[in-house]
Amino acid sequence: MFSRHDLAWLSGAGWDAVRARALPGQHAAIAQWQREDWPAIVRRVDAGLAAGQVGLGIALPPAPDGTKGRISLHADGADIARTTPALSLADAVLAAPPCWRAALVAMALESDDIVLRAYGSLAMQALTRQPYLTAASDIDLLLIPANLADLRAGLALLTRHAELLPLDGEIVFPNGAAVAWKEWRDAEGRAARVLVKQAGGVRLMAPAQLLATLEDA
Repeated sequence: MFSRHDLAWLSGAGWDAVRARALPGQHAAIAQWQREDWPAIVRRVDAGLAAGQVGLGIALPPAPDGTKGRISLHADGADIARTTPALSLADAVLAAPPCWRAALVAMALESDDIVLRAYGSLAMQALTRQPYLTAASDIDLLLIPANLADLRAGLALLTRHAELLPLDGEIVFPNGAAVAWKEWRDAEGRAARVLVKQAGGVRLMAPAQLLATLEDA
């Protein structure tokens, strides 16, 4: 099973199939990704994809004018050679600029058993060593709690370190449902529903439905 933000390495046949479906202007970037053995990123499934196909994306480094290029792809599951979860925060830290690095290292050390993973510009810079981060970049993190204690501790950690770092990102619940952690934090204690992203689409849900997926702790 593939989850949003997973890293996916295609087989040779997979890259050939992706290139055959791509627009001509995308071929050079796709060839570079294959040549460098960089992963694509699993994203939401497009409407109309056949069973067994996986939505993928390639995020390009920002252009000189700051424009972010993205290539949307899809591949047969059989053409994906391997996948891993998004990078751990610890693995992404060294790609951060010096102005963030000490605070991110402290955050990673403080996280203990809390699962934090990086995606977005910081993760892509760590994976490719290409210049993705700019002065306007956020640090996109996934908080992946197994239980209510993890959720509470992770939110407290993110809120505390957001005073020093431009943190953003999502909480990913055990069923794969993801909610922006700032939206979740701001909805706590209110009867508000939250916007939930899943592999198949986006919908509004009550927080209680997502809390029910966590183990008691």
